[in-house]
Amino acid sequence: MADGDTILVVDDEPMVREVLTQYLTAEGWNVVEAGDGEEAITQITESQPTLVLLDLMLPKRNGLDVLAFLRRTSQLPVILLTARGEESDRIRGLEAGADDYVVKPFSAREVVARVKTVLRRSGATDSGGDMLTTFGDITVDPARRIVTKNGDQVDLPRKEFELLTCFLAHAGEALSREELLHKVWSSSTEWQDPSTVTVHVRRLRGRLEDDPSSPKHLLTVFGVGYRFEP
Repeated sequence: MADGDTILVVDDEPMVREVLTQYLTAEGWNVVEAGDGEEAITQITESQPTLVLLDLMLPKRNGLDVLAFLRRTSQLPVILLTARGEESDRIRGLEAGADDYVVKPFSAREVVARVKTVLRRSGATDSGGDMLTTFGDITVDPARRIVTKNGDQVDLPRKEFELLTCFLAHAGEALSREELLHKVWSSSTEWQDPSTVTVHVRRLRGRLEDDPSSPKHLLTVFGVGYRFEP
């Protein structure tokens, strides 16, 4: 981790914030806290955190509102803190640009491991190098992290960009959701649900394919996962 990295812990339960703060501080991070959505947005603006641990069920403004604010203003890594019965909200959060999630009740050690993984992946990805890649009307510049379609820039959230460059590095290969979780999220399937990959592929198709319902490049390999065809 870099010196001065700050983690923002957003949860309306003081005990959750206290425990996570203790563990994160012990790992060397600076930690700031927020107990509701409005305070979270204030802390994001004032503290400039490196990563946000974001509870979905918050007073004043819920976690999805906070996430929407974040994605309008930055590509700051976000890990959702969700209750076991909030699957639909988790999916909405992933579709809105969250990088990962953990389900309550969770162990603080697991959260710390997730934070390390997301931060490690935030500046690098399993890509095909720094050369420009063009397929169809789409051009990918990995070095500058820029994607264009018909000459217009396409703004991809970080995880979608990393997923795309992973596909580029493995063009023509059938990749399972579990493989993609490992390559892009550095996650074991004990931590992550393969539906995470499904959500991100669907969003990537929506941004890049002319007809997302009949994709030409991001193809489904039934019973396996996905294959990228340039």
